[in-house]
Amino acid sequence: MYFNISVSGFIALYIFMLAAFAGWVIIGRVPAILHTPLMSGSNFVHGIVVVGGIYALLNASTVEQQVIGFFAVLLGAGNAAGGYAVTDRMLAMFRTSAHPAHRKAASVKPIHAKKH
Repeated sequence: MYFNISVSGFIALYIFMLAAFAGWVIIGRVPAILHTPLMSGSNFVHGIVVVGGIYALLNASTVEQQVIGFFAVLLGAGNAAGGYAVTDRMLAMFRTSAHPAHRKAASVKPIHAKKH
């Protein structure tokens, strides 16, 4: 399946700026508690971008297009993998310890001697 779509530079720049502004406004309104699920969703989008890069790479006809497609897939895959790694580290901060002794020690409060 091959699509022949020609977009002028100004229209492409306009679409890019509109998407960047819309993303900035939408992400800015997300409460802090929802940032981790939002990152997980954006990792899914990065995976779709990698698939699109692979598709573009397969349709490349010149060496320059192949080089750009290769770097698009490489950087997109790195972005997706890094996003999953960061999300995993963020979620690890909220995990409780597997050892019951650690949980009990953390919940015991010290007893202070009363002054007479």
